[in-house]
Amino acid sequence: MTDVRAIHLLSPRLANQIAAGEVVERPSSVAKELLENCLDAGAKRIDIDIEQGGVKRLQIRDDGHGISAEQLPLALARHATSKIAALEDLEGVASLGFRGEALASISSVSRLTLTSRTADAEQAWQVEAEGRDMEPRVQPAAHPVGTTVEVCDLFFNTPARRKFLRTEKTEFDHLQDVIKRMALARFDVAFHLRHNGKTILALHPAQDEVSQARRIAAVCGDAFLEQAMPINVERNGLHLWGWVGLPTFSRSRADMQHFYVNGRVVSDRLVAHAVRQAYRDVMYGGRHPAFVLFLELDPGSVDVNVHPTKHEVRFRENRSVHDFLYGTLHRAIADVRPEDKLESTTTLSLHGEPAVSGLAAGEFGPQGHIPLSTTPSAPEPAFQPSMHSRSSTSFNKSSFGQQPPQATHNPEQYQKAYQAFNQPLDNLAESAHEEIPPLGFAIAQLKGIYILAENQLGLVLVDMHAAHERVMYERLKLAMADEGLRGQPLLVPETLALSEAEVDCAEQHAQWFTHLGFELQGLGPESIAIRQIPALLKQADAAELVRDVLSDLIEYGSSDRIQAHTNELLATMSCHGAVRANRRLTIVEMNALLRDMEVTERSGQCNHGRPTWTQLGMDELDKLFLRGR
Repeated sequence: MTDVRAIHLLSPRLANQIAAGEVVERPSSVAKELLENCLDAGAKRIDIDIEQGGVKRLQIRDDGHGISAEQLPLALARHATSKIAALEDLEGVASLGFRGEALASISSVSRLTLTSRTADAEQAWQVEAEGRDMEPRVQPAAHPVGTTVEVCDLFFNTPARRKFLRTEKTEFDHLQDVIKRMALARFDVAFHLRHNGKTILALHPAQDEVSQARRIAAVCGDAFLEQAMPINVERNGLHLWGWVGLPTFSRSRADMQHFYVNGRVVSDRLVAHAVRQAYRDVMYGGRHPAFVLFLELDPGSVDVNVHPTKHEVRFRENRSVHDFLYGTLHRAIADVRPEDKLESTTTLSLHGEPAVSGLAAGEFGPQGHIPLSTTPSAPEPAFQPSMHSRSSTSFNKSSFGQQPPQATHNPEQYQKAYQAFNQPLDNLAESAHEEIPPLGFAIAQLKGIYILAENQLGLVLVDMHAAHERVMYERLKLAMADEGLRGQPLLVPETLALSEAEVDCAEQHAQWFTHLGFELQGLGPESIAIRQIPALLKQADAAELVRDVLSDLIEYGSSDRIQAHTNELLATMSCHGAVRANRRLTIVEMNALLRDMEVTERSGQCNHGRPTWTQLGMDELDKLFLRGR
């Protein structure tokens, strides 16, 4: 006979320890819950002091509104909170915390001390709770307005949980990551972190763009800030703002992806899918983009109560949010032009001063001016070192693809160039500034691979094959968008067994499939026939492609797998059609390629995600030759 045990209520102690297993995984989990309480309390300064990675001791102090003496014991009780009172509040949660389980769970697996004082109280009060005892002890204490929570000896009474903790460095890294993510969420709050008595972070309130840039640099590094572009788009009740890294600033791990929904740190599959789609065409395999993005929307249209640690959310309109994120990021990346990247080098530095050097800084005032060339009206020599050393070599289209003739010395021309070089500095650079294109004008070709160009800031190096490949690829995509995908009927239709949900999805999107070159025919409640596929994808596995597309449509409401397969073929075609290495180009051809790059979407990366050009400013060139030292 089966032994049937009687149903009974769990003791509060055991219930809290079970809840602690969901909420408190490691010291960083404790820090996250306590920091959320600090921010909900209106804190403007938060001090975090930890020992031994937070396992031995973790203390967090804030200057928020505090907790009154009579409510201190209740603060450690389970399901006790001041943030919601009715179901309507839960349907539109605006605070970071709301369940009222964090302090109870933490106190059940540690020695917790909570000291707090409100603005109208004469003195502070302190409550203590220790592990299984769970009987809070309240006593008067000295403390300014605000709250301090001290958590000592985490998991001292649950040895099995303590064994799963990692080394001190690993636990500290996790904890520091949580603090940095919180610091990015609230620029108006100061964060100070100390570990084993040593100051690790000192982030002051950031109220303007320069101070916000400093905080971004402190958390994500200067390199991210230098290669990130701002985003600020609002449409249909959705507001997305923040910073996204250029495709050339990619990571081997997804460790610099910070996404916030109404100020809450989230790691959501729908968001990750939208971002991955946006970067798909400009980032090679195995790499991950970097971003700090904030999505703001009506709290009633997002459910934050779907995960014990509140790391995930559920949107009421999944498809609209996905399309908004994808469309905004995709367009922002496509709209990056060379002039945008060059402008970032002349914007304010982290100290709020313009970053200038070389000619702009007056370093070459005593010298003569070397005017930049203008667009040639006829083929010019393929090698033009500079205005002061140009030889009389001619190399036009008649010798295209051959080795250039040996340059001949011309002492008379050198003498004239020398005289021009030593003439007084004039204002030609300022008057010609508007006429100089972002990538400048070609001056030479290096080893048949790179184009050397001179622009307003200095030297531009261009990988001619990668650049031409991107230009051709974008033109092929535009042509394909205009003409559409032509279908190719199958000699023998392919039958595909699916679930009822997948068949229903195929019927709902039948017109969309037809536009993409597919012809699907329903054969029953759980099967369809593929009668036609896009001509470009005749070598693809049609059945697998349709399954994957339907899976995306069901989960995300959209799919770009067909477009992705098509783009792969177009990318291959453009790669084979682009100019190859060791092919000699004339100055006219090189300048034509530079002008094409300036008006082509995503021209900063080739089809494989590698950079197509780079800028060497005068300050960088000066460092190479130790100028100014």
